[in-house]
Amino acid sequence: MLGATCAETGQAEGLIAPRPDTGIVNLILAQLLRTLEPDVQAVLVWDGAGYHRSHDLICPLNITLTSLPPYSPELNPVENLWHYLRSHHWSNRKYETMDDLFDAAWRATCLDPSIIRTVCHAPYAETRR
Repeated sequence: MLGATCAETGQAEGLIAPRPDTGIVNLILAQLLRTLEPDVQAVLVWDGAGYHRSHDLICPLNITLTSLPPYSPELNPVENLWHYLRSHHWSNRKYETMDDLFDAAWRATCLDPSIIRTVCHAPYAETRR
């Protein structure tokens, strides 16, 4: 599963794929772009996976990609969401299809902005106003 969240608004976008690759990352970037207002600049924090650095990656101009230092997944707020989904929806359950798994977790968690705001909150990433 790939996802993008905003701890300030509680918005979440995601998709599930059998394996991540550059084509799938391009899909999530395009999906995220469709949800952004034209004057909004989004920043995605992610690790150094090869498909995050590919020359075939198509990143929209109003999305900034920020890579984490190696071996520091705890700095990525979306990692908290993956832990939450594993403990509340993915562990010790059987789903008939990948779509069923995605739907169960997505409807219960990611469509609830209050959960996203809480689970993905990262005090170290706050900006001063």
